Amino acid sequence: MAQPITIQLLLLLVWGSAGWAAQPRTDLLNVCMDAKHHKEKPSPEDKLHEQCSPWKKNACCSVNTSQEAHKDISYLYRFNWDHCGQMELACKRHFIQDTCLYECSPNLGPWIQQVDQSWRKERILNVPLCKEDCQSWWEDCRSSYTCKSNWHKGWNWTSGSNQCPVGAVCHPFHFYFPTPAALCNEIWSHSYKVSQYSRGSGRCIQMWFDPGQGNPNEEVARFYAEAMSGAGLHGAGPLLLGLALTLLRLLS
Repeated sequence: MAQPITIQLLLLLVWGSAGWAAQPRTDLLNVCMDAKHHKEKPSPEDKLHEQCSPWKKNACCSVNTSQEAHKDISYLYRFNWDHCGQMELACKRHFIQDTCLYECSPNLGPWIQQVDQSWRKERILNVPLCKEDCQSWWEDCRSSYTCKSNWHKGWNWTSGSNQCPVGAVCHPFHFYFPTPAALCNEIWSHSYKVSQYSRGSGRCIQMWFDPGQGNPNEEVARFYAEAMSGAGLHGAGPLLLGLALTLLRLLS
């Protein structure tokens, strides 16, 4: 009688471990970064401003942050979009949307990394941005000007806002960003990584979406959270199965 019970326990162990491995890491879902302006936890914000409004049902940003995201040289980061002359409005819309995604989205957990920086403790890295969003960002900014390819660092801040460093020359965007991937991957030190997946695939983060149709990035975050759970645990299944078979041989 003892042997059948032992076999059942071993099979239950293997089956249970496989089920456990398939569960998403809940610590990666519905979370906010530990950064300069983020709330501690996401919550509804009914009055989010204009381009940040798609996140109003569940946001990591406050109303005030969403308003500042739309301003030139706002108090958020004192960043001057017009450092090489006036940025085209079509181009600026993408940077506002980028700011709204960064500040407001609770669906970036799978890509949050710890950092040792004075103004934040966490950042995002290699967020898979849908290829159409990256393409349109690049196309709408081709006629605007900049003097750098990495906007995270290397600026002259002596005036209180970013200015081109000495020796840097203003050129059209496509000079510093010859491809959509160059723009999306490099401009914020690989915060984004342009995806080969399309909008609506459930495999890439959408910078733009219609909140009336729900937030598609919730599904994307869950998919990658499940994949990250499996990366550490699926490998345990074959090991446990091998252990179970060995014990069965010893018991037989």
